[in-house]
Amino acid sequence: MENTNLPDFTKGFPIADLRDGEIVQGKVGEDDVILARRADEFFALGAFCTHYHGALVEGLLLGEELHCPLHHARFNLRTGEALCAPAFDAISRWHVERIGETIFVREKLPALAQYPGATQPKPPNSPSSIVIIGGGAAGLAAADTLRKMAYTGAITMISVDDSAPYDRPNVSKDYLQEPIPDEWMNLRVPDFYREQRIDLALNSRVSSIDTRKKQVQLEKGGTHSYGALLLATGADVIQLSIPGATSSNVFYLRTWSDARALFSKTKTAKQVVVAGASFIALEVAASLRSRGLGIHVVAPGNQPFERTLGPEVGRFFRALHESHGVNFHLGKTVARLEGDQAILSDGTKLAADLLVLGVGVRPSIVLAEQAGLKIDRGIIVDEYLETSVPGIFAAGDIARWLDARSGQRIRVEHWVVAERQGQVAARNMLGYREKYEAIPFFWTQQFGVSLRYVGHAENWDAVEIDGSLDAQDCAIRYKQNGRTVAVGTIGRDLQNLKAEVELDSHMQMSDGKLSSE
Repeated sequence: MENTNLPDFTKGFPIADLRDGEIVQGKVGEDDVILARRADEFFALGAFCTHYHGALVEGLLLGEELHCPLHHARFNLRTGEALCAPAFDAISRWHVERIGETIFVREKLPALAQYPGATQPKPPNSPSSIVIIGGGAAGLAAADTLRKMAYTGAITMISVDDSAPYDRPNVSKDYLQEPIPDEWMNLRVPDFYREQRIDLALNSRVSSIDTRKKQVQLEKGGTHSYGALLLATGADVIQLSIPGATSSNVFYLRTWSDARALFSKTKTAKQVVVAGASFIALEVAASLRSRGLGIHVVAPGNQPFERTLGPEVGRFFRALHESHGVNFHLGKTVARLEGDQAILSDGTKLAADLLVLGVGVRPSIVLAEQAGLKIDRGIIVDEYLETSVPGIFAAGDIARWLDARSGQRIRVEHWVVAERQGQVAARNMLGYREKYEAIPFFWTQQFGVSLRYVGHAENWDAVEIDGSLDAQDCAIRYKQNGRTVAVGTIGRDLQNLKAEVELDSHMQMSDGKLSSE
Protein backbone atom coordinates (compact mmCIF):
# COMPACT_ATOMS: atom_id res chain seq x y z
CA MET A 1 0.00 0.00 0.00
CA GLU A 2 1.07 3.57 -0.67
CA ASN A 3 2.33 5.40 2.37
CA THR A 4 0.19 8.54 2.63
CA ASN A 5 2.14 9.81 5.64
CA LEU A 6 5.33 10.57 3.75
CA PRO A 7 6.69 14.08 4.30
CA ASP A 8 6.26 16.65 1.55
CA PHE A 9 9.82 17.75 0.83
CA THR A 10 8.65 20.85 -1.04
CA LYS A 11 7.39 22.19 2.29
CA GLY A 12 10.73 21.60 3.94
CA PHE A 13 12.37 18.93 6.09
CA PRO A 14 14.17 19.70 9.37
CA ILE A 15 17.90 19.12 9.20
CA ALA A 16 17.83 17.95 12.81
CA ASP A 17 15.63 15.01 11.77
CA LEU A 18 18.23 13.61 9.34
CA ARG A 19 21.56 12.53 10.75
CA ASP A 20 24.74 11.99 8.77
CA GLY A 21 24.50 8.76 6.76
CA GLU A 22 20.71 8.51 7.02
CA ILE A 23 18.05 8.35 4.31
CA VAL A 24 14.40 9.37 4.54
CA GLN A 25 11.65 8.92 1.96
CA GLY A 26 9.13 11.59 1.04
CA LYS A 27 7.18 13.15 -1.81
CA VAL A 28 7.82 15.88 -4.35
CA GLY A 29 4.51 16.37 -6.07
CA GLU A 30 3.49 12.92 -7.32
CA ASP A 31 7.06 11.59 -7.22
CA ASP A 32 8.52 9.35 -4.51
CA VAL A 33 11.87 10.83 -3.49
CA ILE A 34 14.56 10.01 -0.95
CA LEU A 35 16.60 12.61 0.88
CA ALA A 36 20.09 11.50 1.91
CA ARG A 37 22.66 13.25 4.06
CA ARG A 38 26.46 13.00 3.87
CA ALA A 39 28.08 15.31 6.43
CA ASP A 40 26.58 18.73 5.61
CA GLU A 41 25.50 17.85 2.07
CA PHE A 42 21.99 16.75 1.11
CA PHE A 43 20.88 14.84 -1.97
CA ALA A 44 17.41 14.15 -3.37
CA LEU A 45 17.02 11.15 -5.63
CA GLY A 46 14.41 8.76 -7.01
CA ALA A 47 13.15 6.45 -4.27
CA PHE A 48 13.36 3.17 -6.18
CA CYS A 49 16.08 1.14 -7.87
CA THR A 50 15.82 1.11 -11.65
CA HIS A 51 16.41 -2.65 -11.76
CA TYR A 52 13.52 -4.14 -9.78
CA HIS A 53 12.03 -1.22 -7.89
CA GLY A 54 13.87 -1.93 -4.64
CA ALA A 55 13.15 0.66 -1.94
CA LEU A 56 16.38 2.63 -1.65
CA VAL A 57 15.36 4.05 1.73
CA GLU A 58 15.97 0.53 3.05
CA GLY A 59 19.41 0.37 1.45
CA LEU A 60 22.89 1.39 2.53
CA LEU A 61 24.58 4.77 2.14
CA LEU A 62 28.32 4.31 1.89
CA GLY A 63 30.51 7.27 1.04
CA GLU A 64 28.99 8.69 -2.12
CA GLU A 65 27.33 5.43 -3.12
CA LEU A 66 23.78 4.27 -2.52
CA HIS A 67 23.33 0.47 -2.37
CA CYS A 68 20.01 -1.19 -3.23
CA PRO A 69 18.89 -3.82 -0.67
CA LEU A 70 17.28 -6.19 -3.21
CA HIS A 71 20.01 -7.12 -5.68
CA HIS A 72 22.90 -4.89 -4.61
CA ALA A 73 22.92 -2.38 -7.47
CA ARG A 74 24.80 0.83 -6.66
CA PHE A 75 24.14 4.45 -7.58
CA ASN A 76 26.20 7.61 -7.45
CA LEU A 77 24.77 9.89 -4.79
CA ARG A 78 25.61 13.07 -6.72
CA THR A 79 24.62 12.11 -10.26
CA GLY A 80 22.18 9.22 -9.81
CA GLU A 81 24.31 7.17 -12.20
CA ALA A 82 24.04 3.38 -11.97
CA LEU A 83 27.55 2.33 -10.96
CA CYS A 84 27.26 -1.42 -11.29
CA ALA A 85 24.85 -4.16 -12.28
CA PRO A 86 22.19 -5.29 -12.05
CA ALA A 87 20.90 -1.73 -12.55
CA PHE A 88 21.84 -0.08 -15.85
CA ASP A 89 19.76 3.10 -15.71
CA ALA A 90 20.29 6.15 -13.53
CA ILE A 91 17.82 7.29 -10.88
CA SER A 92 16.30 10.78 -11.10
CA ARG A 93 17.66 13.79 -9.19
CA TRP A 94 16.05 16.86 -7.68
CA HIS A 95 17.38 20.29 -6.76
CA VAL A 96 18.02 20.70 -3.04
CA GLU A 97 18.06 24.04 -1.23
CA ARG A 98 19.00 24.73 2.38
CA ILE A 99 17.36 27.64 4.15
CA GLY A 100 18.46 27.99 7.75
CA GLU A 101 17.91 24.63 9.44
CA THR A 102 15.48 23.32 6.84
CA ILE A 103 16.00 21.45 3.57
CA PHE A 104 13.66 22.08 0.63
CA VAL A 105 13.50 19.84 -2.43
CA ARG A 106 12.55 21.77 -5.55
CA GLU A 107 12.36 20.94 -9.26
CA LYS A 108 13.56 17.74 -10.92
CA LEU A 109 16.97 18.10 -12.54
CA PRO A 110 17.66 17.14 -16.18
CA ALA A 111 18.15 13.42 -16.77
CA LEU A 112 21.72 12.18 -16.77
CA ALA A 113 23.15 11.69 -20.27
CA GLN A 114 23.95 7.99 -20.01
CA TYR A 115 25.45 7.62 -23.49
CA PRO A 116 27.41 10.87 -23.93
CA GLY A 117 29.38 9.67 -26.98
CA ALA A 118 31.63 12.39 -28.34
CA THR A 119 31.04 14.62 -25.31
CA GLN A 120 32.98 12.19 -23.10
CA PRO A 121 36.79 11.89 -23.21
CA LYS A 122 37.96 9.18 -25.56
CA PRO A 123 39.04 5.92 -23.87
CA PRO A 124 42.77 5.11 -23.62
CA ASN A 125 42.39 2.34 -26.20
CA SER A 126 39.88 2.11 -29.03
CA PRO A 127 39.85 -1.26 -30.81
CA SER A 128 38.91 -1.16 -34.48
CA SER A 129 35.84 -3.27 -33.67
CA ILE A 130 34.60 -5.39 -30.79
CA VAL A 131 32.86 -8.74 -31.08
CA ILE A 132 30.94 -10.22 -28.16
CA ILE A 133 30.11 -13.92 -28.36
CA GLY A 134 27.08 -14.41 -26.14
CA GLY A 135 23.83 -12.54 -25.68
CA GLY A 136 23.30 -13.05 -21.97
CA ALA A 137 24.03 -11.06 -18.85
CA ALA A 138 27.75 -10.52 -19.42
CA GLY A 139 27.40 -9.78 -23.13
CA LEU A 140 24.75 -7.10 -22.77
CA ALA A 141 26.46 -5.49 -19.77
CA ALA A 142 29.66 -5.24 -21.82
CA ALA A 143 27.96 -3.74 -24.88
CA ASP A 144 26.06 -1.24 -22.73
CA THR A 145 29.24 -0.20 -20.91
CA LEU A 146 31.22 0.22 -24.13
CA ARG A 147 28.77 2.82 -25.37
CA LYS A 148 28.60 4.56 -22.01
CA MET A 149 32.40 4.80 -22.05
CA ALA A 150 32.30 6.63 -25.40
CA TYR A 151 33.50 3.76 -27.57
CA THR A 152 32.36 4.64 -31.10
CA GLY A 153 33.62 1.62 -33.04
CA ALA A 154 31.55 -1.28 -34.33
CA ILE A 155 30.04 -3.65 -31.74
CA THR A 156 28.71 -7.04 -32.82
CA MET A 157 26.93 -9.32 -30.36
CA ILE A 158 26.47 -12.89 -31.56
CA SER A 159 23.91 -14.96 -29.66
CA VAL A 160 22.62 -18.51 -30.06
CA ASP A 161 19.41 -17.43 -28.33
CA ASP A 162 16.28 -16.55 -30.27
CA SER A 163 15.54 -13.57 -27.99
CA ALA A 164 17.38 -10.33 -27.33
CA PRO A 165 19.05 -10.24 -23.88
CA TYR A 166 16.48 -10.84 -21.14
CA ASP A 167 16.23 -11.28 -17.38
CA ARG A 168 17.26 -14.94 -17.18
CA PRO A 169 16.64 -15.34 -13.41
CA ASN A 170 12.95 -14.83 -14.08
CA VAL A 171 12.58 -17.88 -16.32
CA SER A 172 12.50 -20.13 -13.24
CA LYS A 173 10.70 -17.68 -10.96
CA ASP A 174 7.95 -15.24 -11.94
CA TYR A 175 7.58 -16.33 -15.56
CA LEU A 176 6.54 -19.89 -14.70
CA GLN A 177 3.93 -18.62 -12.26
CA GLU A 178 2.33 -16.34 -14.81
CA PRO A 179 3.96 -15.25 -18.10
CA ILE A 180 4.96 -11.64 -17.72
CA PRO A 181 5.02 -9.06 -20.51
CA ASP A 182 7.99 -9.03 -22.86
CA GLU A 183 8.88 -5.51 -21.76
CA TRP A 184 9.42 -6.85 -18.23
CA MET A 185 11.66 -9.65 -19.43
CA ASN A 186 13.73 -7.69 -21.95
CA LEU A 187 16.75 -6.01 -20.39
CA ARG A 188 16.63 -3.30 -23.06
CA VAL A 189 13.85 -2.05 -25.32
CA PRO A 190 14.19 -3.26 -28.92
CA ASP A 191 15.19 0.21 -30.20
CA PHE A 192 18.19 0.27 -27.85
CA TYR A 193 20.34 -1.88 -30.13
CA ARG A 194 19.62 0.28 -33.17
CA GLU A 195 20.12 3.54 -31.29
CA GLN A 196 23.41 2.42 -29.77
CA ARG A 197 24.59 0.82 -33.02
CA ILE A 198 24.94 -2.66 -31.57
CA ASP A 199 24.64 -5.31 -34.26
CA LEU A 200 22.70 -8.05 -32.46
CA ALA A 201 22.80 -11.34 -34.36
CA LEU A 202 20.29 -13.82 -32.87
CA ASN A 203 20.03 -17.54 -33.67
CA SER A 204 23.69 -17.39 -34.64
CA ARG A 205 26.49 -19.67 -33.53
CA VAL A 206 30.23 -19.13 -33.82
CA SER A 207 31.97 -22.26 -35.12
CA SER A 208 35.58 -21.17 -34.62
CA ILE A 209 37.92 -18.35 -33.60
CA ASP A 210 41.06 -17.53 -35.58
CA THR A 211 43.24 -15.77 -33.02
CA ARG A 212 45.96 -15.01 -35.58
CA LYS A 213 43.66 -13.30 -38.10
CA LYS A 214 41.41 -11.97 -35.32
CA GLN A 215 38.27 -13.35 -36.89
CA VAL A 216 35.30 -15.41 -35.77
CA GLN A 217 33.65 -17.82 -38.18
CA LEU A 218 29.88 -18.30 -38.08
CA GLU A 219 28.34 -21.75 -38.33
CA LYS A 220 25.96 -20.58 -41.08
CA GLY A 221 28.74 -18.88 -43.00
CA GLY A 222 30.37 -15.47 -42.82
CA THR A 223 33.07 -14.02 -40.61
CA HIS A 224 33.49 -11.07 -38.27
CA SER A 225 36.82 -9.38 -37.66
CA TYR A 226 37.61 -7.95 -34.25
CA GLY A 227 40.09 -5.66 -32.61
CA ALA A 228 39.03 -7.05 -29.22
CA LEU A 229 36.89 -10.08 -28.42
CA LEU A 230 34.74 -10.92 -25.41
CA LEU A 231 33.76 -14.53 -24.75
CA ALA A 232 30.50 -14.59 -22.80
CA THR A 233 29.11 -17.93 -23.89
CA GLY A 234 27.65 -18.86 -20.52
CA ALA A 235 26.83 -22.44 -19.63
CA ASP A 236 24.93 -25.37 -21.10
CA VAL A 237 22.50 -27.52 -19.14
CA ILE A 238 23.66 -30.99 -18.21
CA GLN A 239 21.48 -33.43 -20.10
CA LEU A 240 20.73 -36.91 -18.84
CA SER A 241 19.93 -39.98 -20.88
CA ILE A 242 16.79 -41.43 -19.31
CA PRO A 243 15.13 -44.47 -20.88
CA GLY A 244 11.65 -43.63 -22.08
CA ALA A 245 12.31 -39.89 -22.21
CA THR A 246 11.07 -37.96 -25.23
CA SER A 247 11.05 -34.32 -26.24
CA SER A 248 7.36 -34.17 -25.39
CA ASN A 249 7.65 -35.25 -21.76
CA VAL A 250 11.13 -34.08 -20.67
CA PHE A 251 12.07 -30.43 -20.24
CA TYR A 252 15.21 -28.49 -19.37
CA LEU A 253 15.15 -24.87 -18.28
CA ARG A 254 17.86 -22.51 -19.38
CA THR A 255 16.35 -20.04 -21.84
CA TRP A 256 13.24 -17.92 -22.18
CA SER A 257 12.20 -20.24 -25.00
CA ASP A 258 12.51 -23.19 -22.60
CA ALA A 259 10.27 -21.35 -20.11
CA ARG A 260 7.64 -20.65 -22.76
CA ALA A 261 7.55 -24.30 -23.77
CA LEU A 262 7.38 -25.53 -20.17
CA PHE A 263 4.61 -23.10 -19.24
CA SER A 264 2.59 -24.12 -22.27
CA LYS A 265 2.96 -27.81 -21.43
CA THR A 266 1.99 -27.31 -17.78
CA LYS A 267 -1.33 -25.73 -18.76
CA THR A 268 -2.69 -29.27 -19.25
CA ALA A 269 -0.45 -31.14 -16.79
CA LYS A 270 -1.41 -32.20 -13.27
CA GLN A 271 1.68 -33.99 -11.94
CA VAL A 272 5.28 -32.90 -12.49
CA VAL A 273 8.46 -34.66 -11.42
CA VAL A 274 11.48 -32.40 -10.93
CA ALA A 275 14.82 -34.22 -11.07
CA GLY A 276 17.48 -32.39 -9.08
CA ALA A 277 17.51 -30.12 -6.04
CA SER A 278 19.50 -27.22 -7.49
CA PHE A 279 18.37 -23.61 -7.12
CA ILE A 280 16.82 -23.72 -10.59
CA ALA A 281 15.08 -27.02 -9.84
CA LEU A 282 13.50 -25.84 -6.59
CA GLU A 283 12.56 -22.46 -8.03
CA VAL A 284 10.75 -24.36 -10.79
CA ALA A 285 9.11 -26.60 -8.18
CA ALA A 286 7.92 -23.59 -6.18
CA SER A 287 6.67 -21.72 -9.25
CA LEU A 288 4.69 -24.66 -10.62
CA ARG A 289 3.33 -25.63 -7.21
CA SER A 290 2.02 -22.09 -6.78
CA ARG A 291 -0.20 -22.81 -9.78
CA GLY A 292 -1.62 -25.91 -8.12
CA LEU A 293 0.36 -28.62 -9.91
CA GLY A 294 1.37 -31.71 -7.97
CA ILE A 295 5.17 -31.65 -7.56
CA HIS A 296 7.61 -34.45 -6.71
CA VAL A 297 11.30 -33.56 -6.30
CA VAL A 298 13.74 -36.42 -6.86
CA ALA A 299 17.41 -35.91 -5.98
CA PRO A 300 20.35 -38.09 -4.88
CA GLY A 301 21.46 -35.89 -1.96
CA ASN A 302 20.35 -35.86 1.66
CA GLN A 303 19.02 -32.27 1.64
CA PRO A 304 18.52 -29.55 -0.96
CA PHE A 305 21.50 -27.18 -1.29
CA GLU A 306 23.52 -29.23 1.20
CA ARG A 307 26.82 -28.68 -0.62
CA THR A 308 26.12 -25.00 -1.25
CA LEU A 309 24.37 -23.79 1.91
CA GLY A 310 24.76 -26.63 4.40
CA PRO A 311 22.29 -29.16 5.84
CA GLU A 312 20.46 -26.79 8.21
CA VAL A 313 19.55 -24.33 5.48
CA GLY A 314 18.73 -27.28 3.23
CA ARG A 315 16.30 -28.67 5.82
CA PHE A 316 14.66 -25.25 6.09
CA PHE A 317 14.00 -25.02 2.35
CA ARG A 318 12.80 -28.61 2.24
CA ALA A 319 10.34 -27.89 5.07
CA LEU A 320 9.24 -24.71 3.31
CA HIS A 321 8.43 -26.68 0.17
CA GLU A 322 6.74 -29.46 2.09
CA SER A 323 4.54 -26.95 3.89
CA HIS A 324 3.25 -25.97 0.44
CA GLY A 325 2.61 -29.55 -0.63
CA VAL A 326 5.82 -30.43 -2.50
CA ASN A 327 6.89 -34.07 -2.09
CA PHE A 328 10.57 -35.01 -1.76
CA HIS A 329 12.23 -38.29 -2.73
CA LEU A 330 15.83 -37.81 -1.61
CA GLY A 331 18.65 -40.32 -1.99
CA LYS A 332 17.05 -41.44 -5.26
CA THR A 333 17.22 -40.77 -8.99
CA VAL A 334 14.85 -41.13 -11.92
CA ALA A 335 15.70 -44.47 -13.52
CA ARG A 336 13.27 -44.38 -16.47
CA LEU A 337 9.92 -43.15 -17.75
CA GLU A 338 7.10 -45.53 -18.59
CA GLY A 339 4.16 -43.74 -20.18
CA ASP A 340 2.86 -41.27 -17.62
CA GLN A 341 4.96 -42.68 -14.77
CA ALA A 342 8.48 -41.98 -13.52
CA ILE A 343 10.22 -45.04 -12.10
CA LEU A 344 12.77 -44.16 -9.43
CA SER A 345 16.01 -45.97 -8.64
CA ASP A 346 14.36 -47.78 -5.71
CA GLY A 347 11.38 -48.87 -7.81
CA THR A 348 8.99 -46.17 -6.58
CA LYS A 349 6.45 -45.18 -9.24
CA LEU A 350 5.32 -41.56 -9.50
CA ALA A 351 2.62 -40.12 -11.73
CA ALA A 352 4.40 -37.81 -14.16
CA ASP A 353 2.77 -35.86 -16.93
CA LEU A 354 6.20 -34.42 -17.53
CA LEU A 355 9.73 -34.44 -16.12
CA VAL A 356 11.81 -31.31 -15.53
CA LEU A 357 15.56 -31.90 -15.26
CA GLY A 358 17.53 -29.41 -13.17
CA VAL A 359 20.79 -31.16 -12.40
CA GLY A 360 23.22 -28.33 -13.14
CA VAL A 361 25.17 -26.77 -15.99
CA ARG A 362 28.62 -26.92 -17.59
CA PRO A 363 30.60 -23.90 -18.80
CA SER A 364 30.43 -23.51 -22.56
CA ILE A 365 34.16 -23.46 -23.32
CA VAL A 366 34.51 -25.53 -26.51
CA LEU A 367 35.27 -22.47 -28.66
CA ALA A 368 37.97 -21.33 -26.25
CA GLU A 369 39.53 -24.80 -26.14
CA GLN A 370 39.62 -25.05 -29.92
CA ALA A 371 41.18 -21.59 -30.15
CA GLY A 372 44.02 -22.64 -27.84
CA LEU A 373 43.12 -20.50 -24.83
CA LYS A 374 44.29 -21.69 -21.43
CA ILE A 375 41.60 -23.83 -19.80
CA ASP A 376 41.15 -25.26 -16.30
CA ARG A 377 37.50 -26.09 -15.54
CA GLY A 378 36.71 -22.79 -17.22
CA ILE A 379 38.63 -20.16 -19.17
CA ILE A 380 41.61 -18.86 -17.21
CA VAL A 381 41.61 -15.07 -16.98
CA ASP A 382 43.84 -12.59 -15.18
CA GLU A 383 42.72 -9.90 -12.76
CA TYR A 384 41.58 -7.80 -15.73
CA LEU A 385 39.50 -10.69 -17.14
CA GLU A 386 41.88 -11.09 -20.08
CA THR A 387 42.56 -14.63 -21.28
CA SER A 388 45.91 -16.19 -22.18
CA VAL A 389 45.56 -14.63 -25.65
CA PRO A 390 45.98 -10.83 -25.57
CA GLY A 391 42.92 -8.95 -26.75
CA ILE A 392 40.52 -11.77 -25.87
CA PHE A 393 38.54 -11.42 -22.64
CA ALA A 394 36.08 -13.75 -20.90
CA ALA A 395 33.23 -13.02 -18.48
CA GLY A 396 30.38 -14.82 -16.77
CA ASP A 397 29.88 -18.53 -16.19
CA ILE A 398 32.94 -19.48 -18.24
CA ALA A 399 35.53 -17.25 -16.53
CA ARG A 400 37.85 -18.68 -13.90
CA TRP A 401 39.77 -16.01 -12.03
CA LEU A 402 42.08 -15.73 -9.01
CA ASP A 403 40.05 -14.68 -6.00
CA ALA A 404 42.24 -12.37 -3.93
CA ARG A 405 40.39 -13.21 -0.71
CA SER A 406 40.86 -16.97 -0.84
CA GLY A 407 43.96 -17.17 -3.01
CA GLN A 408 42.15 -19.77 -5.13
CA ARG A 409 40.89 -19.69 -8.68
CA ILE A 410 37.10 -19.69 -8.72
CA ARG A 411 34.32 -19.80 -11.29
CA VAL A 412 30.90 -18.51 -10.23
CA GLU A 413 27.59 -19.13 -12.00
CA HIS A 414 25.67 -16.08 -10.77
CA TRP A 415 23.72 -13.55 -12.82
CA VAL A 416 25.02 -10.41 -11.09
CA VAL A 417 28.60 -11.71 -11.24
CA ALA A 418 28.27 -12.17 -15.00
CA GLU A 419 26.91 -8.66 -15.48
CA ARG A 420 29.60 -7.04 -13.37
CA GLN A 421 32.33 -8.99 -15.12
CA GLY A 422 30.92 -7.87 -18.46
CA GLN A 423 31.15 -4.26 -17.32
CA VAL A 424 34.74 -4.62 -16.09
CA ALA A 425 35.82 -6.52 -19.22
CA ALA A 426 34.37 -3.76 -21.40
CA ARG A 427 36.33 -1.07 -19.59
CA ASN A 428 39.50 -3.14 -19.87
CA MET A 429 39.02 -3.69 -23.60
CA LEU A 430 39.17 0.12 -23.75
CA GLY A 431 42.45 0.21 -21.83
CA TYR A 432 41.31 1.24 -18.36
CA ARG A 433 43.10 -1.65 -16.57
CA GLU A 434 40.46 -2.12 -13.87
CA LYS A 435 40.85 -5.17 -11.66
CA TYR A 436 37.82 -7.36 -11.14
CA GLU A 437 37.38 -7.47 -7.36
CA ALA A 438 33.61 -7.50 -6.80
CA ILE A 439 32.16 -9.72 -4.08
CA PRO A 440 29.99 -12.46 -5.63
CA PHE A 441 26.28 -12.05 -4.94
CA PHE A 442 23.21 -14.11 -5.74
CA TRP A 443 19.65 -14.59 -4.54
CA THR A 444 16.93 -17.17 -4.71
CA GLN A 445 13.22 -16.76 -4.08
CA GLN A 446 10.88 -19.66 -3.32
CA PHE A 447 7.31 -19.39 -2.04
CA GLY A 448 7.90 -15.73 -1.26
CA VAL A 449 11.00 -16.40 0.86
CA SER A 450 14.19 -14.74 -0.39
CA LEU A 451 17.70 -15.75 0.53
CA ARG A 452 20.48 -13.33 -0.37
CA TYR A 453 24.07 -14.54 -0.38
CA VAL A 454 27.35 -12.64 -0.61
CA GLY A 455 30.83 -14.10 -0.85
CA HIS A 456 31.93 -17.48 -2.10
CA ALA A 457 32.31 -20.57 0.04
CA GLU A 458 33.36 -23.65 -1.89
CA ASN A 459 34.45 -25.08 1.44
CA TRP A 460 33.79 -24.16 5.06
CA ASP A 461 34.44 -25.71 8.44
CA ALA A 462 31.83 -23.83 10.49
CA VAL A 463 28.37 -22.40 9.99
CA GLU A 464 27.02 -19.82 12.44
CA ILE A 465 23.33 -18.90 12.38
CA ASP A 466 22.27 -15.67 14.04
CA GLY A 467 18.51 -15.54 14.44
CA SER A 468 15.95 -18.12 13.36
CA LEU A 469 15.57 -19.94 10.06
CA ASP A 470 12.04 -20.99 10.99
CA ALA A 471 11.11 -17.37 11.72
CA GLN A 472 12.65 -16.37 8.36
CA ASP A 473 14.84 -13.85 10.17
CA CYS A 474 18.49 -14.81 10.25
CA ALA A 475 22.04 -14.40 9.01
CA ILE A 476 24.13 -17.47 8.16
CA ARG A 477 27.90 -17.07 8.28
CA TYR A 478 30.12 -19.57 6.51
CA LYS A 479 33.60 -19.69 7.98
CA GLN A 480 36.91 -21.25 7.02
CA ASN A 481 39.71 -21.27 9.60
CA GLY A 482 37.85 -18.69 11.66
CA ARG A 483 37.40 -16.26 8.76
CA THR A 484 33.99 -15.43 7.28
CA VAL A 485 33.98 -16.33 3.58
CA ALA A 486 30.27 -15.92 2.81
CA VAL A 487 27.06 -14.68 4.41
CA GLY A 488 23.49 -15.63 3.60
CA THR A 489 20.52 -13.77 5.01
CA ILE A 490 16.77 -14.27 5.13
CA GLY A 491 14.67 -11.25 6.10
CA ARG A 492 17.76 -9.11 6.71
CA ASP A 493 18.50 -7.32 3.45
CA LEU A 494 20.36 -4.40 5.01
CA GLN A 495 22.59 -6.77 6.96
CA ASN A 496 23.38 -8.57 3.71
CA LEU A 497 24.54 -5.29 2.19
CA LYS A 498 26.73 -4.66 5.22
CA ALA A 499 28.13 -8.18 4.97
CA GLU A 500 29.14 -7.45 1.40
CA VAL A 501 31.07 -4.42 2.61
CA GLU A 502 32.59 -6.42 5.45
CA LEU A 503 33.87 -9.02 2.99
CA ASP A 504 35.43 -6.37 0.80
CA SER A 505 38.77 -5.38 2.28
CA HIS A 506 38.85 -2.24 0.13
CA MET A 507 35.70 -0.69 1.60
CA GLN A 508 34.96 0.61 5.06
CA MET A 509 31.85 1.94 6.75
CA SER A 510 31.99 5.66 7.52
CA ASP A 511 32.25 4.99 11.24
CA GLY A 512 34.41 1.90 10.87
CA LYS A 513 31.67 -0.34 12.26
CA LEU A 514 29.37 -2.91 10.73
CA SER A 515 26.37 -3.48 12.95
CA SER A 516 23.92 -6.35 12.61
CA GLU A 517 20.34 -5.30 12.05
